[in-house]
Amino acid sequence: MKIILPENVKTILDTMHGAGFEAYVVGGCVRDGVLGREPQDWDITTNALPEETKKLFRRTIDTGIEHGTVTIMIGKEGYEVTTYRIDGKYEDSRHPSEVTFTKNLTEDMKRRDFTINAMAYNEEEGLIDRFGGLDDIKDKVIRCVGDPKERFSEDALRIMRAVRFSAQLDYEIEEKTKEAVKELAQNLSKISAERIQTELVKLVTSDHPEKLKTAYELGVTKVILPEFDKCMETAQNNPHHMYNVGDHIICSMENIRADKVLRLTMLMHDIAKPATITVDDEGVCHFTGHSELGVQMAHSIFRRLKFDRDTMDRACNLIRYHDDRFPATPKAVRRAMNRVGVDEFPYLLEVRYADTMAQSMYYRQEKLQLIEDTKKVYEEILAKKDCVTLKDLAVNGKDLISLGVTPGKKIGEILSAMLDDVLDNPEHNSKEYLLEPERLKKTFLMDQINEG
Repeated sequence: MKIILPENVKTILDTMHGAGFEAYVVGGCVRDGVLGREPQDWDITTNALPEETKKLFRRTIDTGIEHGTVTIMIGKEGYEVTTYRIDGKYEDSRHPSEVTFTKNLTEDMKRRDFTINAMAYNEEEGLIDRFGGLDDIKDKVIRCVGDPKERFSEDALRIMRAVRFSAQLDYEIEEKTKEAVKELAQNLSKISAERIQTELVKLVTSDHPEKLKTAYELGVTKVILPEFDKCMETAQNNPHHMYNVGDHIICSMENIRADKVLRLTMLMHDIAKPATITVDDEGVCHFTGHSELGVQMAHSIFRRLKFDRDTMDRACNLIRYHDDRFPATPKAVRRAMNRVGVDEFPYLLEVRYADTMAQSMYYRQEKLQLIEDTKKVYEEILAKKDCVTLKDLAVNGKDLISLGVTPGKKIGEILSAMLDDVLDNPEHNSKEYLLEPERLKKTFLMDQINEG
C-alpha cells in the first residue's frame, strides 16, 4: 500500500533515515491515507531522542520535549516529531505522570487509543500494522489497542473519541470497546470542558450526527449532556410529531448542513421540552414556552462547556425564534428579519426546514411551502433594499438633535417608533416623510422643533 507523502514530510523522514534513525508517519495521517482522505496533520514518530532530532534540523520548537515531542519548522509549516515512548501511570485520567523513551516501535504503538490510529508508514518499509488496524478499517470497526478498559482508564477522553470516530467514519464500536465505554463513561467528568466541547462539536458536525444516540446508549451523554438524556425519555404525543424529543433532535441534525452553529442549534432547540411538557385532557402533549426556556438552558450548557461567545449568541438567537410562526407576507417577514437579524434570517429558515423534516407528515407539505414562500419574500426584500433595521432608517440621531430633540433616551424612542412605522410601510423611509414637522409634533408631542 502506498501513501502519498508531502515533500516536507519526505524531507524530514529522509533526513532522519540518513542519520541512521528510524522514522515513520504515524496515527491519524496514516489512517486517512489508507482511506484516501487528505490528512489534516502529519505526525512523525522516531527512535531518535529529542536532542538528536533537534541537531538534524535548523529550526525546531520544544513543543512537548518532556514527552519527547519536537516541532520541526519548514517554512511556515510545523511538523511534530515524537520519540517512541512508553507512558507511565495516568493519575488524572488524561495525562501520563511520566514517560519512558524506548527504541521499540511496537512498544510505542501499544499506548495508542484505537487500532485504526496505531499504524505507521514510510516509503521504505510501507505500512506497519501490528494491531489489525487495516482489518478494522475494512470491517468499519472502532477497536481499542489491547485492553479497552486500560486504554480508557489511561485517558477518559478516548471514550468520547470512540463515539466521535464512529460518527466521522460511520464505523461501529467493537463489543468489548463498547462495554468498556459503558463501564467507564463516568470518568469523563474528570476531563476538561474544553476537551469535551471539541469532541462534541466534531461528533455533531460529522456526516453521522445520529451517532449521538450511541453516546446516549453507552452512558456518555449522561455525563457530558444530561439534558439530552431527559429528551430521549420524553414522548411527544402530538399530531405534529412522530418521535420522542431526543430522536426528533437527532433527526433534525441529520436534516441540516454540517455547520457548527446550525448543528448545535438543532441539538438544543428543543432541549427545554422535558421541563415544559403538559398533557391536555385528550392526552396530547404541549410544550408552551420551550423556546424561551430553551435559550436559558442552552446558554447554561454553552457556558458549562466553555463555548465561545459568538457561537453561543448565534445559536441561542436561533433557538429563541425556531418556533416563531408568521405568514409569508412582506410585512411579517420584515418584522421577523428585524427580530432575528438580517444575516441570521436564512439560518432560521434552514432551522425551520430541519425541524419540519424531523416532524410527522401532518401538514408537512404546507409547512415546507411556507418556508419556501418566506425565503422568496426575504430575497425580494433584500433586492428592494427595504429598511428592516435602525441602521437602514433614513433618519438618525443627528437629524433629531438638529431639530431640537435633547440627546438621550427620547431619541431612541423616536427612532424605534419611526422604524416600527417603516417596517409596515417601507415607502415611508425618507427624511421628507419621517421629519415632516406636523407629523413630528403630532406623533411625538414635539411642541418646539427647529424647522430651519
